[in-house]
Amino acid sequence: MDAEVLVVGAGPTGLVLALCLARLGVRVRIVDKTAEPGTTSRAVAVQARTLEFYRQLGFAREVIDAGLEFSAINLWAEGHKRAHANFGQLGNDLSPFPFALIYPQDEHERLLVQKLEALGVRVERQTELENFAERGQHVEARVGGAACRFAYVAGCDGAHSSVRAGLGVSFAGGTYEHLFYVADVEARGPLMDRELHVSVERNDFIALFPLKGDGRARLIGTVRESAAAAGDALGWDDVKTDLLARLHVDVQRVNWFSTYRVHHRVAEHFRVGRAFLLGDAAHVHSPVGGQGMNTGIGDAVNLAWKLADVLRGRAPAALLDSYEPERIAFARRLVATTDRAFQFVTRSGGLAARLRVNVAPQVIAAAFGARAVRRLLFRTVSQTTIEYRESPLSQGRAGRVHAGDRLPWLGPAGSEHDNFAPLASLAWQVHVYGRAQPEFATFCAQRHLPLHVFSWSTDAAHSGFAESASYLVRPDGYVAFAEPTQSTEQLAHYLAAHLDTERP
Repeated sequence: MDAEVLVVGAGPTGLVLALCLARLGVRVRIVDKTAEPGTTSRAVAVQARTLEFYRQLGFAREVIDAGLEFSAINLWAEGHKRAHANFGQLGNDLSPFPFALIYPQDEHERLLVQKLEALGVRVERQTELENFAERGQHVEARVGGAACRFAYVAGCDGAHSSVRAGLGVSFAGGTYEHLFYVADVEARGPLMDRELHVSVERNDFIALFPLKGDGRARLIGTVRESAAAAGDALGWDDVKTDLLARLHVDVQRVNWFSTYRVHHRVAEHFRVGRAFLLGDAAHVHSPVGGQGMNTGIGDAVNLAWKLADVLRGRAPAALLDSYEPERIAFARRLVATTDRAFQFVTRSGGLAARLRVNVAPQVIAAAFGARAVRRLLFRTVSQTTIEYRESPLSQGRAGRVHAGDRLPWLGPAGSEHDNFAPLASLAWQVHVYGRAQPEFATFCAQRHLPLHVFSWSTDAAHSGFAESASYLVRPDGYVAFAEPTQSTEQLAHYLAAHLDTERP
């Protein structure tokens, strides 16, 4: 067999999948039909949950140092500021990374490629998956003109995925009515303050994202119908509007400009036999909230440890059945919510324009004034609320923590209470907050399950843990099994159904 897993597509999703697999000892090949990594900044937002995954992989700090932290958003309507919200202080007890990070995708990909090469895996450029077919316990494929065999294939090859096409999986959805532009610029003005600004008018919309470096920003806006007719010949001079002048944004230089259509689609299935779909190959949606790339990375982390456990015989093949229901449910919710938000911001028509300019800013300003709303928005955008309670892998509850929840973080980072530190092992583990019973500790040792005991604290109680309960934590930092009494019988029953821990 050429490799155990073939990853098709070397964007952030494919690179993170290959990284996780390599870290877990899986033989992986990653191919991409392009000649070089992306040279444009495309996705720019890295959310807290992604940084938590990168902490597990050992390079979160490197990513943060290379990017720009921001935690404030401003809403403008017809040239006047209507709302401001700072979310940074609200996430201090929720995540080691209580902010969003601006880190352009081209730089992001280059760093991931370096991390992958350090593990001995190189992206095979100008190499395509030409065809593939499942044959019993393996997949036969033709890659770059050569016949190959793999245990599994992962399609991370974007919205026009050849893997999805080869599987015959439908990709239902639609396309928004407007043409949009994106531009990376150097500019001057009061809005170049390293905060996010969104401005709406009756027939115009623009979002300004800060970039690292003085006077640098990413602009996203709608293209007027009169200009859209120019098609591929469109340039910056065709799309700049009076709105920028009213916001006192003086664009000095345009470093990159492009136009694009925004789609909203979710694949009918994320898995067919030994082939999986991840990232844009599985779901595409509006850029509202900076969720797209982060969702694909979440797909990759979810699938990687499951493939590794099955390939190493630590879990039955049925473990892979959990990938689709866990990830497709979130993708569908995400597309639905971002679709509603994006439609509201961009919809044409007099009534929509009046609501957007006159009513929505007042409602949003009032909502931003409520701490609970700002906290909920941080948790939602950061993706720390993603949970798998309905997953076949989730069983039990102890305190307010349900199986399927992301493990609540205690922190602070680097302290004895930092319960995210052990997650760097990328291994199944058991957590107890309080005291571990001797027989329970012995059971964990016999089953090769690392046991981490944290002293009971008011922070643990506040986070929802039950004192001296047991929590079996998955390699991706989600609680798989929660039990209030440290019952070895109940834990053994769960392991018998899902995991062979007799193997170290």
